[in-house]
Amino acid sequence: MTAFGAVVFGAALLLAALDGKTVSAQPEQRSVFLLTVADAITPATMDYVQRGIAYAESEGAELLIIALDTPGGLMASTHDLIKSILASRVPVATYVYPSGSRAASAGAYIVLASHVAAMAPATHIGSATPVQIGGLPSLPSDDAPVTPEAPMEQGAEPQNLPAQSPSAAAPSAMERKVLEDAVSYIRELAARHDRNSDWAERAVRDAANLGAQEALAQNVIDLVADDIDELLQAIDGRVVRMAYGEVTLTTADLVVQRMDPDWRTRLLSVITDPNIAYFLLLIGFYGLVFEFANPGSLFPGVFGATCLLLALFAFQILSVNYAGLALIFLGLAFIVGEAFIPSFGVLGIGGIAAFVAGSVILMDGTNQAVSLPAVGGVGAIGAGFLLWVLTRLTTLRRRRPVYGVEHFTDESATAEDDFEQDQGRFFGFVHMSGERWRAVSERPVSAGQSLQVLGVTGLTVRVAPAARKTPGDGSNS
Repeated sequence: MTAFGAVVFGAALLLAALDGKTVSAQPEQRSVFLLTVADAITPATMDYVQRGIAYAESEGAELLIIALDTPGGLMASTHDLIKSILASRVPVATYVYPSGSRAASAGAYIVLASHVAAMAPATHIGSATPVQIGGLPSLPSDDAPVTPEAPMEQGAEPQNLPAQSPSAAAPSAMERKVLEDAVSYIRELAARHDRNSDWAERAVRDAANLGAQEALAQNVIDLVADDIDELLQAIDGRVVRMAYGEVTLTTADLVVQRMDPDWRTRLLSVITDPNIAYFLLLIGFYGLVFEFANPGSLFPGVFGATCLLLALFAFQILSVNYAGLALIFLGLAFIVGEAFIPSFGVLGIGGIAAFVAGSVILMDGTNQAVSLPAVGGVGAIGAGFLLWVLTRLTTLRRRRPVYGVEHFTDESATAEDDFEQDQGRFFGFVHMSGERWRAVSERPVSAGQSLQVLGVTGLTVRVAPAARKTPGDGSNS
């Protein structure tokens, strides 16, 4: 090493040491992390909150706030999210915020499970009633189920409940089991933090709802705050029950650090949308079909395989009816088969019927069903494709052959020499389609004469003199 290099290296080490001393000399900054959940509770939401809790723990945060505004979501994701909250080493405050927000269905469970439950003015909480997979007769189609494997209903009103509807059939054993499971679960969550278990049960059985002030008066939540700063001031000094014991919150003058959803969370949110997953499935399937039909194209195969894997990943974490998925694949196979094995519409019509039926029953939960306009649009495209295939097949069957000896019929040829007579017929050679053919004619033929091909027998073409136009043909009078 040269003397100059040694000086530069030493200066770099000195600056690094001084920088380290400067950083270590700064006082430790106490902070609170803020997560924003403003959508349905899905695997993407669960992943976002779980990673936020893990990061807050690693940074030694004083508090983690979840600003919540949700219509409900998947119970499996809600269960996992709540388990992370209860096991967190950092106190979690769920705050229904801003004004106008709601903690419906899954949101009610999350609020009651949190170490601090707060709401902003003009917000509400409730509607945690479970619904059987596929929906109950008395529930509107835009409500969603709550089962351990199915999504929660989204903000059902009390008059929509099976128990309150005179037209509803008596609940089945499975419906009673789901309801009692949800009641027991939400009561335990409320009791964990000394909140109103009786109201929590009514939120499940009767889809009860409360505004912010009513929830505070009935001991469903801990406080009402206008904004984040007021929330931090109000809970300063409050004692909360953690998994490892009681903790006194010191939240005054905390620095709030936002943790917005990153690209991973946004990507998960996009691909787990049932309509997006549905179209990824179709794109992936047809991409592979095009690749197999044109080997070596690469792009359709690579793109199709990627879309198909993303769709299967989305279906893995969504509540999927696998009979519906099988019907979709069967229908697509029939539609493609119509193009390769013409059945005059039998395969195609059966494929469209199976495809539409599978699309309708694909999702178990009504809040995550593929939209009917999307199904209808894709079905119409499939029907159009089938109609095009049938039209093409009919046209091709009516066309003259374009390959093989059959396509020479009615072609023009030119005699290369005078045909010689043999046993009552005339034989010679003709020039046709750039080739020299042996020819036979029933009438005499002279060199250079225009001929018309009547057919092909072996390697000999049958010809006749071409019809000549009369002098008057095509003339004007």
